[in-house]
Amino acid sequence: MNIFKNIKEKLDASIIEAAVLIRCIPSLVVTLFVVSVICMNLLANKTIFQNEWIAIDGGFLISWLSFLCMDAITVYFGPRASNKIAILATTVNLLTCIIFFIASIIPSNAGVDYTELDNILGGTWFILLGSTIAFLSSAFINNFINWSIGKALKGNSNKRLVFSLQCHCSTFIAQFFDNLIFSLIVFVGFAPIFWNGFHWTVLQCVTCALTGAVLEVVLQAIFSPISYKILTHWEKHSVGKEYLDRYGK
Repeated sequence: MNIFKNIKEKLDASIIEAAVLIRCIPSLVVTLFVVSVICMNLLANKTIFQNEWIAIDGGFLISWLSFLCMDAITVYFGPRASNKIAILATTVNLLTCIIFFIASIIPSNAGVDYTELDNILGGTWFILLGSTIAFLSSAFINNFINWSIGKALKGNSNKRLVFSLQCHCSTFIAQFFDNLIFSLIVFVGFAPIFWNGFHWTVLQCVTCALTGAVLEVVLQAIFSPISYKILTHWEKHSVGKEYLDRYGK
C-alpha cells in the first residue's frame, strides 16, 4: 500500500507543478509550441522532395518553431519544465489526431467527395506512432543538451553567444535524431507494408535527418534573436517567479 501511496503523492505533486508551470509560462509561447507540434505531425505526411540519395518531408517547415520554443523554456525555466511542456504538447497532439480520425470516418451526405481530406485527417497510426516516439525522444535530448551547454558556459559574460550555442547545438543534434527516428519508423518500417511498397532507403533517412537538421537550424537562427529578446523581457519583469521560487530550474 505504501508503494501506491508514494506513487499517488508523486503524481499529485507532478500535476500541481505542471499546473503552476502552465500558469507561469506566457500563453503565447505554449500555444505556438503546441500548434507547431500538431502542424509538424500533419506536414510530415507529405514528401516534398525525393531522389535516390535524399528525401525530405514537410515537417521541417514548422519543426524549428517547436524547438525554438523548447529552447526558450529550457533556458529560462529549466529542462524539467521543458520536458513537461513537451509531454503536454504530445498529449494534445494525440487527442487532436483522435478527433481528426473520428471526423474522417463519419460519413457525409453532402454529395462531395471527401476521400482526400479524410486521408489527411485520418492519417495512419504508424505516422502517429513514429512522430510521437521521435518527438519525445528528441525533446528530451534537446533539453538535456541545451541545459548542459548553458551550465558549462555559465561563467561566460556574453549571454547572447551562450544562448545561440545552447539553441543551435541542441537543436541540430535533437532534430537529427527526430528526423532519423521518424523516417526509419515510418518510411522504412511501416510504409513498405501499408503504402503499396513506397519507402525510403536507410541512406535517404540519414540524409533527410542531416539535411532537415541543417535547414531547421538555419530557420531557427533567423528567429532566435527575437527569442533572446523575449527571454530578456522575461528576466526584466520576473516572468514565472512563482514557479522558479517553488521549483527552481
